[in-house]
Amino acid sequence: MEKIKIFAGNSNRPLAIEICSTLGITLGRSEVKSFSDGEVYVDIKESVRGVEVYVVQSTCTPCNDNLMELLIMLDAFKRASASSVTAVIPYYGYARQDRKVAPRTPISAKLVADLITAAGANRVVCVDLHAGQIQGFFNIPVDHLYATPVLLNYIKENLQDDVVIVSPDAGGVERARAFAKRLEVGLAIVDKRRPAPNVSEVMNVIGDVEDKTAILLDDMIDTAGTMTQAADALRKRGAKQVYACCTHAVLSGPAMERIEKSPIKKLVVTNTIPERENAKSDRIKRLSVGPLLGEAIKRIHCGDSVSSLFV
Repeated sequence: MEKIKIFAGNSNRPLAIEICSTLGITLGRSEVKSFSDGEVYVDIKESVRGVEVYVVQSTCTPCNDNLMELLIMLDAFKRASASSVTAVIPYYGYARQDRKVAPRTPISAKLVADLITAAGANRVVCVDLHAGQIQGFFNIPVDHLYATPVLLNYIKENLQDDVVIVSPDAGGVERARAFAKRLEVGLAIVDKRRPAPNVSEVMNVIGDVEDKTAILLDDMIDTAGTMTQAADALRKRGAKQVYACCTHAVLSGPAMERIEKSPIKKLVVTNTIPERENAKSDRIKRLSVGPLLGEAIKRIHCGDSVSSLFV
């Protein structure tokens, strides 16, 4: 591991420290700050010449500040003659803007990919991209990791009472099906429809959830509208209790208020996004992806298979 150095921006330093602990190394010394006018300044406090550098930075709130920190750090390491620079982005901001949803709209996820490549990244490591095709936006290798093992272990150890995995919308069916298959349990889908403009949404539950422990599964929770509405629908259809699992706890706007008022007994998330003061609750259980990312970095360094982590 002497040829590996891990550095972190300001978005998720605790996760970077945990990754270093997994690998048995110390976090690289760097200073990342902003001038009074908002410009980002980076100073690398140790030599990285000929070293494999990994920069851990989630592009979460404040998204644009954290993205600029990442880009400037990548540029700094490139100019400091690192042998390679890998951007480790546990949460990839702008991932939801992966296609044109209307005329004259941007594909911002592609723009961010171009910026990261131009800044000097030789490889990218992400966790649970909102859309898998974002890997194709890069012209450099992308290791797409999944929080599946972390979430599955929690479910197996804590939720074994007649479980059914539920996708909160049609777009997440593939993810939910993979979980249901691994756990050898049933699958259900919440179908959300708006019959007419300005008419409230109708939530139809496809599958058997009566007297079962329903586990809603998604890649991220932002304002928590879809997840809490789906939880209400499941309870109305006779679910005994409702849990929710997601990788990225964005939890913006009215999310916490909605979660506290919902029938969700426990929301299980990972630490790809750090916990904020206004997003603390006894209902939220945070799991760490630090060991997973550490093992992935070790395998990348040694030239071993990363995909075998998820078989």
